[in-house]
Amino acid sequence: MPGSVNIQLKVERDGSLTVREQVIVRAKQRMVRVAPLRVGDRVFTVRNAKVEGNGTVDVTADTLTVRLDGGASTVLYTVDGTIDDLGDRQEFRWQPVSGWDTKLTLVRVSLLTPRPGRDFVCLAGRPGTEDTCQSALTDSGVLRVSQSDLDSGSRVDLSAKLPAGLVPANARYEKAASTAFAVTPLSGTGLGLVGLLLLGGFVFLWRARERDAKMLAAEVGPVELVVNDGGKVTFASPDGVLPGQAGALLAERADHRKLAATVVDLAVRNYLWVTESSGDWQIVRRNAADDALTDYERVVYRTLLPEDTESVTLSSLRTSPLDVTAARTAIHADAVSRGWFTRTPGGLGRLGLVGAAVLAVGVVGSVVLSLTGGPALLAVAVGLCGLGLLIGARFVPVRTQRGSALAQQVRGVAAFLASVGPESVPSEREVVFSRSLPYAVALDAAERWLTGFGPVDLAGVHWYASQDPDLGADQREFATRLTPFLGALGQAFGATEKH
Repeated sequence: MPGSVNIQLKVERDGSLTVREQVIVRAKQRMVRVAPLRVGDRVFTVRNAKVEGNGTVDVTADTLTVRLDGGASTVLYTVDGTIDDLGDRQEFRWQPVSGWDTKLTLVRVSLLTPRPGRDFVCLAGRPGTEDTCQSALTDSGVLRVSQSDLDSGSRVDLSAKLPAGLVPANARYEKAASTAFAVTPLSGTGLGLVGLLLLGGFVFLWRARERDAKMLAAEVGPVELVVNDGGKVTFASPDGVLPGQAGALLAERADHRKLAATVVDLAVRNYLWVTESSGDWQIVRRNAADDALTDYERVVYRTLLPEDTESVTLSSLRTSPLDVTAARTAIHADAVSRGWFTRTPGGLGRLGLVGAAVLAVGVVGSVVLSLTGGPALLAVAVGLCGLGLLIGARFVPVRTQRGSALAQQVRGVAAFLASVGPESVPSEREVVFSRSLPYAVALDAAERWLTGFGPVDLAGVHWYASQDPDLGADQREFATRLTPFLGALGQAFGATEKH
């Protein structure tokens, strides 16, 4: 009958199993069997394989491959590894049918052992199923199995208990290679989605960085800090940005210059007072830091003048440098809270923290699933997604779109400071000079502002005093005195600065 297989199994005295398979193939057709030689951790070895008839047989460490063309053929081979020693008994196991690519119309199997076995178990169907064979009977100590209509890919799995010490045991076990990292539809889909997410993230980063670069490269005109309203001068910065904020926004970080500018601004706004004496400067508490100040201004104030400290000289700060970590952090946090920065410069930001968490989940999941045999490759995909987020977070522009737009205006302020002359501020010159000076310090334009603004009456500069009676209305002399003060103040904040 075409598609039928008749198999004779015999356990030899040396423990090996000889197999004789008689297969009938329909004319002009081919039947192929790829039988696994590893079933779970159990390893079988096939030797002396040959075909009598129209076909071939190949054996590797993992598979037995039989190819038969039309007609009747006989396949002969020997199997080692079918006998396991269980102490008080031995156990036989082999799959006489497995891996056929054609539906089998009828299968007959006989098993002969040196002494009759017992407790035979015969399973038929797809691997992993527990369906028993249609017929499995013993006749004079020989097990005879009959099974019809066996679907392609199905198997017949035989096992039997044998007397202890009947034949040499030869069962061999090897821990099966983990399939946790095998590409499956689930893990493949996960990897594909991660690839798409990473590609989308790259496009987002590229566009965000391009946007930021274009905005900063665009031409910008001067943005005045003063408005002349009917002869009355009013001071106003873009979006109310303060000097320290303006400098940090343009440089994307708060350094000693931005902190020094904040101190000058606090003096201009009557919170501090600066006195000059014999080449040194004393900064005195004039008014306490109140709620009118921002959080970062209060931190800078306390950094310079801690509680119960009424004054400090810049010379003393050379021997006891200020710790500016909290002040720099406060300026960065202020920019983040106002929506100007996406994250603290040098920090991970929310995106980075999410990436770190996702990466940790992926790593832990990979370890757990690899040990339990689960889809570890899917966890690897999750980890790759987290790693991409973590790395990408470092390349996301520090400035938000709103921050970039304000940085444009701050560049305009810098252009104003570089271009303004004495003739452009006919009234309230000392007020304009003082209010603009902190911005000049923060934007690295102090020298130009001091030398280019024109004569300033020191009597109108209420936040700065000198014990030198010769220091009068000569702006050039005043600039000569103010320049080293700003340098010493910047050094006081820069001595312990961490980049």
